[in-house]
Amino acid sequence: MKKAVSKWRSAAKSKVRRFAEFGGIREQPLNQYQSSVKKLYDGPQGAVLKFSSILSLHEPLMGQLFKSGRFDSSRFDRILDVGSGAGQIIRHLLQTAQPDAEIVGFDLSAEMLRRARERLDSDRPFFVAADMMQMPFRDNSFDCVTCGYVLEHIPDPLPGLSEFARVLKPGGVALLLVTEDSISGLLTSHTWKCRTFSRGELRDACDRVGLEWDRELWFTRFHEVMKMGGILVEVVKR
Repeated sequence: MKKAVSKWRSAAKSKVRRFAEFGGIREQPLNQYQSSVKKLYDGPQGAVLKFSSILSLHEPLMGQLFKSGRFDSSRFDRILDVGSGAGQIIRHLLQTAQPDAEIVGFDLSAEMLRRARERLDSDRPFFVAADMMQMPFRDNSFDCVTCGYVLEHIPDPLPGLSEFARVLKPGGVALLLVTEDSISGLLTSHTWKCRTFSRGELRDACDRVGLEWDRELWFTRFHEVMKMGGILVEVVKR
């Protein structure tokens, strides 16, 4: 009985979310939607992304995640940051990864990568502009993938997650930060023209491509208690 009630609640919540979140991601053909997202990030909204990330505290909180060692980037030799944007995650990787670790920044928008280069002012990261569902990297070529608030920009996460699994070495780790189907997440979906995820939905998708849900992370204890900040999870390629 309890399982049936839980299943019904989950289905009801999913229907409410589909109604409330930004619908264009599912209503438009994929190439048309991707073109609109690229235009969004190439334009003024993308230009102020670094400031909005700081004002929303996402970037400082992400920095604490790395600097505190709760996500230890110093254990990796080759790191791919998917959806680098304005360099929000790479900035922290440059500070916490080993000095000789290779860091590759990846984004659909070449304009965002140009902004990241200017902001970071470092010759160390290597930048590539392409589609995360067809990444131009060899199999088993990275031991870490970081991906901050990017998976929500594809209607079905499986093609993106499959690519993460493909380019990760066996035992490699991915850090996923994803917009959750909370009230704040639904507002975010309209601001950035993306979808949202439930934890169960994302976990099932990871399992299907061979990425084992290892541990959930939170920005702070307050975020954990209040269930805020989105989904932060470390997954492992087995």
